[in-house]
Formats: sequence, structure tokens, C-alpha cells
Amino acid sequence: MKLGTLAACLSLALGASAFAQTTTLKIGYATTKESHYGVGSTVFCDEVEKGTQGRYKCQHFPNSALGGEREQIEAIQLGTQDLVNTSTGPVGNFVPEVKIVDIPFLFRDYDHARKVMDGPIGQDILAKFPSKGIIALGWTENGFRHMTNSKRDIVKPSDAAGLKMRTMENKVHMDGYRTFGILPTPMAFPELFGALQQGTVDGQENPIPVILSSKFSQVQNHLSLTAHVYSPALLLLSPKVWNKLSDADKKVFLEAAKKAGAAQRKKVNEDENNGIAQLEKDGMKVTRKVDGDAFRAALKPAYAGYAKEFGADNIKKISDVQ
Repeated sequence: MKLGTLAACLSLALGASAFAQTTTLKIGYATTKESHYGVGSTVFCDEVEKGTQGRYKCQHFPNSALGGEREQIEAIQLGTQDLVNTSTGPVGNFVPEVKIVDIPFLFRDYDHARKVMDGPIGQDILAKFPSKGIIALGWTENGFRHMTNSKRDIVKPSDAAGLKMRTMENKVHMDGYRTFGILPTPMAFPELFGALQQGTVDGQENPIPVILSSKFSQVQNHLSLTAHVYSPALLLLSPKVWNKLSDADKKVFLEAAKKAGAAQRKKVNEDENNGIAQLEKDGMKVTRKVDGDAFRAALKPAYAGYAKEFGADNIKKISDVQ
């Protein structure tokens, strides 16, 4: 009996010890847990928990529960939040080198964009983060952005002229959209659904996975497949956490981020393939044939500014990746 009691006490002590050594990391993102951001974040967290034998696990905060993306990135810098899976939209405000990938019509397609992110250009950008008080574990993905609005179909830039369109707090985007005649209205994502519902803005632009998971079909009638900007995303970690990790655990976190990126891209592909039909079923009128050449021509004045800011050679290096 005494032996049994001793074994039970040892078991409880060991369990308590293991529990005490578990660190729970807060991870936030803008959309639902079922969205592409949720899928990527879940894979990351599962891989970290497995790779560290349960010493690290995550608590998820979907649906902007910890604030807008910009606020969450600030919290990462301050060390009051551990992880964020964020679009690059607000990141350029912290790490200016990221802004170049937000240039409209820079990427031909997903294959081109992913090769750039996974290649030397994308990896060089990730190396710029630590000096800004942020650890970039790896690229995830948001997807090609498309325009929705409550007024009319958009086929060419003149159709978009005069529309009050919610944008991210991203100067690169806004400079481009102004050349289309759009009135860019920067707004934090958590405020967007209500603003569309109330008519504060006429439209917004986001990838299909975001339009789907945010149920924008309830407050927008028209979807135009403009694919005007490729929106990468990033898994960002607080240096406060990174600096406590052993070299072995750092490898686990980096490998987990790679698997998260692959899973998030796969979910983006699935949503692109199936989501447009779902949005039509939900009542949206979808314009598939958009005059991309007209949009590119309208952008020329903005491209002169981009060349000055980022260097024409640097833009060409991205365009030339095959």
C-alpha cells in the first residue's frame, strides 16, 4: 500500500513538474481559426509542441482578438504578445525593406511570388527584422488581392474611380490605388465589416480566403478578380521568446514555420479554387475578365515613385525571377 502511495505521489510530482515547464505562447491573427491564417498557425503550434515535447504550446487568438495587425506587431516588439501571423500590409511601417513586395502588379502569379519569397530576395528581407526588434520565422501567405464593392462591376480603372475603398495602412498600396481613381481609406481590419455594413466605405480589397472567412458577401454585392497585389504574410515572434530558446528549440520553431507556410499556401489554393463559386452562391456578382493591361497602364505614374523609393534594379530583380 505504501509503495502504491509513493508511486502515485511520484507520478503527481512528475506531472506537476512537466506542467510547470510548459510555456504557453499567445498567437494572434486577423481571421477565423478555420481560415488560411488559422490553418497555418495551427500547423505551426502543433509542430512546436511536438518538437519541444510539450515544453511550448500555443493559445490562439483569432478574429483580431488581440487587436489589429499593426497593434499586434507593436505588441511583439514590446514582448507583450508572443506570435502573430500577419499580412505584410502594416509590416513596412516597422521594417521598410518589406514594402517592395507590396507593389501592385509586381508578381505574375502564385508560382512567381512563392519563388521570390523562398529564394534569396525573400530570405534577405527576413534577415532585416531582428534589428527592428522582431524575429521573422518565415513567410506564410495571404494571397492575391481582389476588389469588392457595393456599387458596380469593376473591369477597368475608370470603373473604380470615385469609390471609397478601405485599404491597409500601407503607402505603397495607397499610392497605386490613387492612380486607379480610388479614394483609399486606411482602416484597421477589425473595423471593416461594420464600415461596409454602414456604408462608411464603398468597398475593400482582400484575397479570396479573407473575403470568404470574413463573410464580406453579406455586405458587398460585387467582386472583381483584379489580382492587383500579391499579399504575402509572415510568422513573427517576439525576441523576448526567441532569446530564451536553446539552439535546438530555435531549429524546431524555424522548421515549424516552414511547415506552417506550406499549409497556409495549400489552404489559399483551396480557397481560390472553391471560394469564388461559394461567393457567387452567397449572392455576389463576380467579374472574372478584368482589363489588367489598363490597370498596369494607369499605374505608370506610381511606378516612377516606386523606382525612386526602392530602386528600378531591385524591382527588376523581382520581376526577372522565373
